[in-house]
Amino acid sequence: MNKLPFELIKRKTLTKKQAKTSSEYGNIPEERSVKTLLKTGIINIDKPQGPTSHQTADYIKRILKAKKAGHSGTLDPNVTGVLPTALEDSTKIVQVLLPAGKEYIALAHFHKTVSEKDIKKEFNNYIGKIEQLPPVKSAVKRQLRERDIYYIEIMEINKQDVLFRVGCQAGTYIRKLIHDIGRKIGGAHMAELRRTKAGPFNESTIVTLQDLSDAFYYYKEKNNEKFIRYCIKPVETAIAHLPKIYALDTAVDSLCHGSNLSLPGISKLDSEINPHDLVAVVTLKGELIALGAARLSSEEMMTKEKGYAVKTFRVFMEPDIYPKIKR
Repeated sequence: MNKLPFELIKRKTLTKKQAKTSSEYGNIPEERSVKTLLKTGIINIDKPQGPTSHQTADYIKRILKAKKAGHSGTLDPNVTGVLPTALEDSTKIVQVLLPAGKEYIALAHFHKTVSEKDIKKEFNNYIGKIEQLPPVKSAVKRQLRERDIYYIEIMEINKQDVLFRVGCQAGTYIRKLIHDIGRKIGGAHMAELRRTKAGPFNESTIVTLQDLSDAFYYYKEKNNEKFIRYCIKPVETAIAHLPKIYALDTAVDSLCHGSNLSLPGISKLDSEINPHDLVAVVTLKGELIALGAARLSSEEMMTKEKGYAVKTFRVFMEPDIYPKIKR
């Protein structure tokens, strides 16, 4: 089953304290105005072959007349595919996506004819933990490091060409993976590469630069929001893979000022949370308030009444959207 680690976790929503959220404060992420999305949204762009990831983000800025756009995870100029790019105030969300698992479809060309049996055997040898030395031209220090290969699926073998899908830990170099696989059986190099998943983003919601340009034209010139709403998603899309803790309305404003989340401020939470896990603290409407590190397990959060549940370290929601606690 070709799934990244977070896709294998089956979470349930646990209710600690029954509560309702007031319609007077905040809003459901999907109901935000386009103006707000242009400041806080994220685009699952289909990076074309040719430009760098930085250039692609720059094209997005020009199309939308935005001041800032940040992408999550660099793709080489010749590599295409999923490149989530956050806009303006939401650019700090890309830090959550950088360490998330990735999936690629790659075409490997072997330097001599090799039997299918030997090809499959070598590919299987690289599933699990591997040691990898980054290429000479890379953005990281060139030293041996361990990486997880979650799965490899050989999709097609045509003579000396092998088309395969691979799910891997962030920071895995697929070009180097193909080189290492080919070493024992005559050599191999990467012919083509496309990223198909980056954390919770996949090809089902991908849009091209041309799609984005057309959508912005229809929004600005024709007052048609349909297409731009399809292209720009709420920032909460980027935390779909994270466990969530739902705060009471009365706890939101203090969290917006950087406070830690205390147990009395929790209404609901996801199961399968462990201490030190990265978690998203959200409102009962699903709005992202902050990211933090869990201090307790889900079970402890459900049974304990006093203490802190989450140490917050990055706040996304502006203060004064929800009311301050009246003392």
